Amino acid sequence: MGLFGSKKAKESVATPAAEARLSDGSVVRLARQVDCIGDSCPRPQLMTKKALAELRPGEVLEVIVDNPSSVEALPPMCDELNATHLETVKAGHCWQVFIRKD
Repeated sequence: MGLFGSKKAKESVATPAAEARLSDGSVVRLARQVDCIGDSCPRPQLMTKKALAELRPGEVLEVIVDNPSSVEALPPMCDELNATHLETVKAGHCWQVFIRKD
């Protein structure tokens, strides 16, 4: 059993050909998706940082979270990660956070 329990670690998943429509009508192609459902701080931030490090400039990451603290923490950390927060969308029981690597 690990420090945070026996829950299996979820890795980010490449999502070729997946797209998302933002509220301004623009469509972005998703390079990767990070599933942080059930995770609390700081795990979503750490997983986001790791996934962004693996992306090329201009690629978009989708982070799915259900923890309100993580939703609030992700956009401000984009500046220090050389990324841009595009949008956060409430989707049922979770939020989708779209981040583009600069």
